Amino acid sequence: MPISYVTEAGVNMIRASRHTFRRVAPLVFVYIVVTAAAIGQAAQQEKPPMADDVFKNIQVLRGLTVDEFMGTMGFISASLAMNCSDCHDPTDAASYAADNPRKQTARRMIVMVDALNKANFGGRRVVTCYSCHRGADRPKITPSLVEQYSPPPADDPNEAEIPRTPRPNAPSADQVFDKYLQALGGAQRLAAVTSFIARGTYAGFDTLNEKVPVDIYAKAPNQRTTVVHLGAGAAENVRVFDGRNAWITSAGTLMPIPVVPLTTGELEGAKVEAALSFPGQIKQLLKEWRTGFPATVIAGKPVDVVQGTQPDNTPVKFYFDRETGLLARMVRYTSTRLGFNPIQVDYADYRTVSGVKVPFKVTTTWTDGRSIVELSDLQVNAPVDATRFAKPMPAAR
Repeated sequence: MPISYVTEAGVNMIRASRHTFRRVAPLVFVYIVVTAAAIGQAAQQEKPPMADDVFKNIQVLRGLTVDEFMGTMGFISASLAMNCSDCHDPTDAASYAADNPRKQTARRMIVMVDALNKANFGGRRVVTCYSCHRGADRPKITPSLVEQYSPPPADDPNEAEIPRTPRPNAPSADQVFDKYLQALGGAQRLAAVTSFIARGTYAGFDTLNEKVPVDIYAKAPNQRTTVVHLGAGAAENVRVFDGRNAWITSAGTLMPIPVVPLTTGELEGAKVEAALSFPGQIKQLLKEWRTGFPATVIAGKPVDVVQGTQPDNTPVKFYFDRETGLLARMVRYTSTRLGFNPIQVDYADYRTVSGVKVPFKVTTTWTDGRSIVELSDLQVNAPVDATRFAKPMPAAR
């Protein structure tokens, strides 16, 4: 879920301690300044709402859909280790779009980065905010002797790349996938699973990390709906992929939020995650599968890395436990106006249901925060009404 929304309780926590959220980037206050006219127009035309129509005072990030715009905000936030409240006043919706020195500086930086890439790299996105900031609000300009003479930090497995000479004797993508499908229970048993209903708990930034009930509905080949029950009356956060289109809603925000359709990279990501609900089709999921990555370890366990390419040409990496063959992690990327945002999904606590192994714990980490889903019950081939995959209604307050 690479788009999140801050709750009113979250605003109170920001007032109490900004430091607590310094590394949770960003605290996304979507639609705080939305106008009713813009919502109505978007609904009538059945087109993705554009950020220019929804938010006020956009000057250099024009021409983006709402989810693209919020992804770009997330990229800036992650690059500078800042959150929304560093540049906006989350307690005052009326002044949320007002100018201030930091917002003006950000605009100048975006223009500068664009000029650097156009002048030196043919317009390719080679230089980004992260190139200089690296998780700090001010770039360092003096070499650090401590960093120079200290042991290098542990390698980030998400950054493992295929070297010019691929690792010798690395298994092929087909070999890794075949081992994975066999570890799950075999292709025949997987093919027999055509739907499921799962229930459990969800904890994330939108619930202030408190566990709340969650329901998941899935139908082959790639329909999936997740409903997070916030506990405040009928308030729900909903994410739907109907096989072609995807939407999200979010309740409990400072102002009512309409249905947000996902576009471009966010839509492709929703498709991948829905299709993985039925992993027997993993070979056909993406294109240009590649292996040969250097030896990589996650949580102390060696993994085999396989990379595929989405239709928008962004990569998706899959990390399979070399011993068990099970999928330990997926990392996909969405392309924002300024650079790539990573979304990491970790799979754990595999249990056997109707002869098929299913991860009962899924942790999703992205530039906006982290969520953990822990299942308690999963019904295989349970009937799922088609309305579960319809476009959701706007979030209730």
